[in-house]
Amino acid sequence: MILYHGSLEIVEHPQIMEANRPLDFGTGFYTTTSLQQARRWVKLRMEQLNVSIGYINIYEYTVKKGLHTRLFRSANEAWVDFVHANRTMQDYNHDYDIVKGPVANDNVYLSFNLYESGFISKRELIRRLKTYKLVDQLLFHTERSLETLTYTGNKEVKL
Repeated sequence: MILYHGSLEIVEHPQIMEANRPLDFGTGFYTTTSLQQARRWVKLRMEQLNVSIGYINIYEYTVKKGLHTRLFRSANEAWVDFVHANRTMQDYNHDYDIVKGPVANDNVYLSFNLYESGFISKRELIRRLKTYKLVDQLLFHTERSLETLTYTGNKEVKL
């Protein structure tokens, strides 16, 4: 499987990086199967930091037995609970090596924030999420999981 990671740098050797904000699946190295999503991520970062060049790093993912993996096929109740825990519980840490599931885009974040603020129910959040076309994300949460990635190149992105 081919995976992409948008960054301001070429990342030949992925690392588990501490985030400066709560993320959907917790700390780790995030990728996607969507080239367009990786391009959006890196362009957003480039605009935020006023940088003119970024990179879409490309990896070959090889399944490795023995890794503890969590797969969310859709933005369902289990996904909502997992993302909510990662985003709001300060000391929350799961024991998965790899997590794959939908990425919360801008529309999803708006709805998720309404849920987290108590303005809509979990049921209403899930109903709203079903109207969005969600792209995937794969989190590599442990050093062992990073061994499944082989860097194969990059695509330069310019603003």
